[in-house]
Amino acid sequence: MRYKVVEISNVSDAEIEQVLNTVSAEGWAFDGIHFAMRESSKRPSMAFVTFTRDDD
Repeated sequence: MRYKVVEISNVSDAEIEQVLNTVSAEGWAFDGIHFAMRESSKRPSMAFVTFTRDDD
């Protein structure tokens, strides 16, 4: 199994959607999303989207 991590520095619904659609079209399966938060803000400062793919 192979993993792919995509970093998103401009965390918005449009940017997350674009990454999910683009990477999924390349044959990767969505695995999860992790947000990096700042103490001074309720909005995430970064997001890391992980994907997997069988390595045949």
